[in-house]
Amino acid sequence: MALSLDSLARIALDLQWGISTQDRFQQLVNSLRQLLLSDALALLRYEGQQFRPLATDGLAPDVLGRRFRLAEHPRLEAIARAGDVVRFPADSQLPDPYDNLILPSREQLKVHACIGLPLFADQSLIGALTIDGYDPAQFDRFDDEALRLIGALAAAALSNALLVERLERQTVAPIAASAPSRAGADEIIGLSPGMLQLKKEIAVVAGSELNVLIMGETGVGKELVAKAIHQASPRAAHALVYLNCAALPESVAESELFGHVKGAFTGATHHRAGKFEMADHGTLFLDEIGELSLTLQAKLLRVLQYGDLQRIGDDRSLKVDVRILAATNRDLKAAVLAGAFRADLYHRLSVFPLTVPALRERAEDIALLSGLFCERCRSQLGLASLALSRPALATLQRYPWPGNVRELEHAIHRAAVLARAEQGGGGVLLAPAHFNLDLPATATTGDAAAAAPSPPPADAALSAGGLREAVDVFQAGLIRHTVAVCDGNWSAAARRLGLNSANLHRLARRLMLK
Repeated sequence: MALSLDSLARIALDLQWGISTQDRFQQLVNSLRQLLLSDALALLRYEGQQFRPLATDGLAPDVLGRRFRLAEHPRLEAIARAGDVVRFPADSQLPDPYDNLILPSREQLKVHACIGLPLFADQSLIGALTIDGYDPAQFDRFDDEALRLIGALAAAALSNALLVERLERQTVAPIAASAPSRAGADEIIGLSPGMLQLKKEIAVVAGSELNVLIMGETGVGKELVAKAIHQASPRAAHALVYLNCAALPESVAESELFGHVKGAFTGATHHRAGKFEMADHGTLFLDEIGELSLTLQAKLLRVLQYGDLQRIGDDRSLKVDVRILAATNRDLKAAVLAGAFRADLYHRLSVFPLTVPALRERAEDIALLSGLFCERCRSQLGLASLALSRPALATLQRYPWPGNVRELEHAIHRAAVLARAEQGGGGVLLAPAHFNLDLPATATTGDAAAAAPSPPPADAALSAGGLREAVDVFQAGLIRHTVAVCDGNWSAAARRLGLNSANLHRLARRLMLK
């Protein structure tokens, strides 16, 4: 069966709307899923020997946070190596990366029908489309030529987006080599407004020589921010040197920072370069800077002001060219007022301050982060699949996470170990019982949830008129309720409803809610 050219033309026109790249990807995926009548469809970007989901429809929300390494997912590796449409037989023994991840029956059935379309730009692999369904014969009616047209459409959309990304970064690298160097363990995950703003600020400051003060609670990912700044800076070819100021006894902190010469003190049996020398022409990341003593703060200030330092026991001065990135979970302004931190050093460090939001302030990102950590745990524990049940994800989204992202990662790993012991080493599904979380006694949506209007029951909606009217009444009530629960945050409401943000706004306007 050939696909209608009119249908493909409409999809192509939809991609020209004045919306963001992410929304274009989502629009493409939504339209293609409807056209192919598939149970799930995903657009993936290829980078660093792995596939990163850009947009999905019909898949669990945590899939967007997962990173699928080719070496661990043979089906995706087969798609990456193919030059054409890949149809997997229903009885294929290759594990499917989306097992237990397709909605709404993700906990009951495995994927049976699977098609992969590799996407190319200038004969280089840039991504893939995956099309999945529960019925083994679901896509038999579509011929390969029609699927190639779909692949060409998706490849053009992705290629254009990557080209725009290159131009924004003012690089000249080929598209196939444009994968960010921090793809994987050092990637900053988050699509919430706070994280998008943080990423913009990182992009602005990275190319400068300004010192940066990174602020945030313990466990929010301040070190990832420092790595992102360094890797996007002109100093990326040189070292990023790390020093945890809180872990240093004051007796050795000066030596760690500035080095020493042989015989400078008892135990100094040889010359030793300090962190500043090691970071020369590169970047020095001073974690927990607020824990440094006032004496060391004065010596650090001199290096920042004049670029010269002295090793302990040496009268000679050494010139260094170092960019400082500092991080703290303390309120340094309050520390300055209390006399525990030098005001002049604070102003030197905080030329460009960045604040990393706490996880409870970006609940929209919990699903993405959970997907990332589930995929890591699956790999580390040697599981065929590791998925979150919907109640488990709801539990994670209700918890306030005082330990932030680090606590979330540890909680998922602990739950995976417990679930593996119960369910064996094959496919593992995490339930709320696997998480030992002390949830608040009241609903975490707070007073807003209590005051929010409840969505109308189906019979009340039907009383409004015909089917179309009943659907509109029910949708309007559900949207009002969800927006109220999310404290008026439409982006959070869209994620809670499983909708693209742009689609939710369009639906709200049609229902006269905006």
